[in-house]
Amino acid sequence: MEQSENLLSRINQQYSKLSKGQKRLASYIVDNYDKAVFLTAARLGNKVGVSESTTVRFATQLGYSGFPEFHRALEELVINKLNSIQRMEVTYGRVPQAEILDKVLQADIDKIKQTMESLDHNVFDLAVETLLKAKTIYVIGIRSCAPLAHFLSFYLNLIFEDVRLIQTSSASEIFEQMIRIGEKDVIIGISFPRYSMRTLKAMEFANNRNAKVITLTDSIHSPMNLYSSCNLIARSDMASIVDSLVAPLSVINALVVALCMKKQQDVVDTLESMEKIWDEYQVYSNDEINSVDDTVKLKFTDMGEEDE
Repeated sequence: MEQSENLLSRINQQYSKLSKGQKRLASYIVDNYDKAVFLTAARLGNKVGVSESTTVRFATQLGYSGFPEFHRALEELVINKLNSIQRMEVTYGRVPQAEILDKVLQADIDKIKQTMESLDHNVFDLAVETLLKAKTIYVIGIRSCAPLAHFLSFYLNLIFEDVRLIQTSSASEIFEQMIRIGEKDVIIGISFPRYSMRTLKAMEFANNRNAKVITLTDSIHSPMNLYSSCNLIARSDMASIVDSLVAPLSVINALVVALCMKKQQDVVDTLESMEKIWDEYQVYSNDEINSVDDTVKLKFTDMGEEDE
């Protein structure tokens, strides 16, 4: 059971045992979870006319260790219930225009810090070792996660011989591209709220074929972890029309660097080969800007005589 569903079930199960003030809190949260998630214990209490201590006791009455754990469960509820427009309205609707830049950047910084504190290093190492042993690596990410999948597969292609980015225009095409996946292969599924059913089905298919499944998602309660034996957790910003995937991208960067360190000579050989190919076919000779020269030299073809 996901934590958000667990919160609602706990409220229903404990409701008859709650005090009068706690029942007011329960009713307010069920009816206004989209607003309650942005309130402190004190402000939540003020909304229904109870003290901060009553709010904290309410959280412990539901079985949480304290208000912070209760609040995390409330965040999970909001993630799964609100659409993108509602998320943006409740998060940034009251923020002055002049403060948006600082607020968004600070939120991204906080997500990276939270990811650093919660990500299991043993799980990260397991992901690295699993990829190193893979015959073929499949990568899938849909909608807002597609850029992450493209970024990861681009660099994995410089490290490994057989990396396949699954294109996802339809569910049937996903399985067509995975038809040969087997026990020696690995799939990396990237998905954040709202979670993609197509990504989940791809990981179910891979699991049924005995392939190793690695997920990059936002919570241990994510449905993406259902078929995964290696769960990389990175915090994402739930409350915006634009999904903030800064922390997941940082985890991908770390994964690529760790793999490069394990296969240094292979990466060097690949890059040297690429440089020779680029030189031979003049890939960058005509459109690359000299970073040392701060002026851009433009060449103009002869346009004939100038007008007088």
